[in-house]
Amino acid sequence: MDKQQLRKQTKEIRSKLDMKSLSKELTLKLKQTIEYQNAHNIMIFYPLEKEVNLLSLLDDNTKNFYLPKIDGNELLCCRFDKKTELCDSCFKTKEPLSDSDNKSILDLIIVPALAADKNNYRLGYGKGFYDRFLNSFKDIRPCTIVCIPKELIVETIFPDEFDIPVNKVIITD
Repeated sequence: MDKQQLRKQTKEIRSKLDMKSLSKELTLKLKQTIEYQNAHNIMIFYPLEKEVNLLSLLDDNTKNFYLPKIDGNELLCCRFDKKTELCDSCFKTKEPLSDSDNKSILDLIIVPALAADKNNYRLGYGKGFYDRFLNSFKDIRPCTIVCIPKELIVETIFPDEFDIPVNKVIITD
């Protein structure tokens, strides 16, 4: 199986899951991690339909949140709260209209994934935005976490040389 087949298979599995309740469980588990508790500046993502939704984290007033914004082939880091004006991105998700911030302030990045494997590699949507973004950190890369239902954990995602594993994968029970 290659990545394209795996993407198709995991999207099919994901379409049958109750992502609302799974998102609640994953949000609670994330909030219990030391990585989340110690972070001040956290990049999350605006979920696509049937994707893990962590937007309830915005209720945590002790954290600063950021959303990615696409600029050509790059991801930018933009401040995000419940009042942030959003627009549709080229990938049918939402992104801030605001200008980008310095990404070096990030402590934690919650990375979206279609699947993850036992070596903490994630299967993205195939454009490489997050791998390029993570590779662009000069000194210290922030901690990276994927929150995903257990049904989307696979043996391998067939990583390429440019794929970057995340620090932690949080799964449902």
